[in-house]
Amino acid sequence: MALETDLSPSSQRHGREGHKLPEGRSQISSSPASLPPNSEQPNLRPLPVSLTADMRNVQAMTDIKTHIGYARAWVRLSLEKKLLSRHLRTLLSDSALLRSQYKRYAFLRCEDEKEQFLYHLLTLNAVDYFCFTNTYTGTKLPYRVVIFPSRKTSAATTSANSWVAVSGTLGETSPVPIPRGALEFLFRHKNLGILTTLRIGHDNSGPSPKWMVEHVVVRNEVTGHTYKFPCGRWLGRGIDDDSTERLLVGELVPRDVDSDELVETCRTPPPRCHSPSVPRRSQDARPSLAEIQHMLGDAVNSIVKLLYHRKHDKERSTLTLLLCGETGLVYCLEQAFLTGFKSTRLFGRNLYLWDYFLRAKEQFEATLLDSDGDMTPHPSEKQILHCYCNLVNQIGSTSHTLGKDGKFQLFVCLCARWVLLPPL
Repeated sequence: MALETDLSPSSQRHGREGHKLPEGRSQISSSPASLPPNSEQPNLRPLPVSLTADMRNVQAMTDIKTHIGYARAWVRLSLEKKLLSRHLRTLLSDSALLRSQYKRYAFLRCEDEKEQFLYHLLTLNAVDYFCFTNTYTGTKLPYRVVIFPSRKTSAATTSANSWVAVSGTLGETSPVPIPRGALEFLFRHKNLGILTTLRIGHDNSGPSPKWMVEHVVVRNEVTGHTYKFPCGRWLGRGIDDDSTERLLVGELVPRDVDSDELVETCRTPPPRCHSPSVPRRSQDARPSLAEIQHMLGDAVNSIVKLLYHRKHDKERSTLTLLLCGETGLVYCLEQAFLTGFKSTRLFGRNLYLWDYFLRAKEQFEATLLDSDGDMTPHPSEKQILHCYCNLVNQIGSTSHTLGKDGKFQLFVCLCARWVLLPPL
């Protein structure tokens, strides 16, 4: 799948080095988008709200061949953007055009009937439609990515070669290189549907690779749907949990939130959190045992329901949310393991569950070696211990870009996939 990127001048101000695109992708001309003067925070400018702009977007769709098809696409797009009544009011305000095209008794030339018609269409704005997104699955659409670095650090960008990979209900991208020094760029890709998750990472190269990302915003430049992906974590070796890659779970931003409010609503979670996308609760706000049990039951039931009714692979993005999203299975198991620790001094400054899993693996390996001792496990238990130790070793040796929290997340997801969670 060909994928194009557009480097905005926000990156040109931070650095002139271009990031070479992988084979099979092409670079298009730069567009004059820039960061606000004297500011390290990018600004997501609002899209034009006009009848002609949406018409141009529809006319640019190469998979439509007829005028009727263009008209249907325009109606679907206007309905999804909640602009159908407004656009039609603009269109029908040209009385001379209506007189030239319609007879005197036409419905659209009757002022009372026309107003009633537009009023009924206005009530459709109370519902969120995805009739354009879910229909034109093969259309190549532009997506704008805006990265908001933490305001608590002096470095807004990283010296490493960074990338993002976006997933949605209709597919996912391969890693899209972030232009060197850029906080905003545009790429084109086959319709991804409703965006669900985003991976961001880098290769930890250069003199200052450590990067604190507050959140990432991705906007479909045609439909205007904007998605917020909270992060609030460091990316880099020797800081946080030593991860150079994060999985972020997104949420759709309401249309009535403007760009300034978007920056304010995307606040950084606490610096130390135990899940790649979910902020750690404070000790006082940590859920009780009954709440953990209830959340865990809901998480498991939701996954079972999805897998029971699933007919297509399109629901895999929903499965990711149920596993790794807020109150997902990973978060619930994390809370179950964190509750009740007697002391964290054995795990250094911060408690990472993966450290506990490594200690458990060492204990299990010692038990397996001590075949003549009093604690010799039963053959069936030996098999489980061997399976656990092998899985932990494989995750530790192959997942070089993941930190401790990411490895715990991968452990839970693999065990759930292989139906190994209960015995382990």
